[in-house]
Amino acid sequence: MDTFRVIIVEDVKLELKGTEEIFRSEIPEAKIIGTAKNESEVWKLFRIEAPDLLLLDLGLGGSTMVGVEICRQVRIRYPQTHVLIFTGEVLNERLWVEVLNAGADGIILKTGELLTRDDVMLVMKGRRLVFNEPILEAIVARFKKSVSAEIQKNDALINYDIDEYDERYLRHLALGYTKDMIAQLRDMPFGTKSLEKRQADLVSRLFPESERTGVNATKLVVKALQLHILDLDNLYPDD
Repeated sequence: MDTFRVIIVEDVKLELKGTEEIFRSEIPEAKIIGTAKNESEVWKLFRIEAPDLLLLDLGLGGSTMVGVEICRQVRIRYPQTHVLIFTGEVLNERLWVEVLNAGADGIILKTGELLTRDDVMLVMKGRRLVFNEPILEAIVARFKKSVSAEIQKNDALINYDIDEYDERYLRHLALGYTKDMIAQLRDMPFGTKSLEKRQADLVSRLFPESERTGVNATKLVVKALQLHILDLDNLYPDD
């Protein structure tokens, strides 16, 4: 591959030195045209010469959002520049999502195998979503958890004969809606009396006969959550 230009953004001198050494020893095609420790230095370097690759730390001056904003602005102002995040924010999953939404080509966490030639070259060849092993493990764990929850919910809907109106009714009860409020929803073709009958029918399906006495809306919602009919992380109101 032809030589490409790199700007490294890192505010810790020792880490900057280590990163520069990685490029010198493992990625000879890379020409480091500048380093920056804060946002103002980044834009000074860009005004002189825009790089092909911006290797960007997120925790600049104690603020992680500075790095996210740099990434967002580079995407807007210099769309030809690849942005690879190299960060010590190994547990901040929210930050990972924010910087990916800002347009980063990938995230390399400063743990495990650290930055490798393969990571950099994949980005330079146009690959999106380049991650190293620690972040991949976190992504896979979240994926497995999400799929497992979806399977449990689908199984529960079948096992307890839950239709779309049952699910909608239970979901809005969980959100604090009264029966009168639920009856007024655009896609709920039942009046309050019909919903009372539906609730009684749900109690008979979700609870064993010995536990049905005194079941109110709160207990019904808790049972629906326990049986995975409702997903606590996916409660939303209809229009």
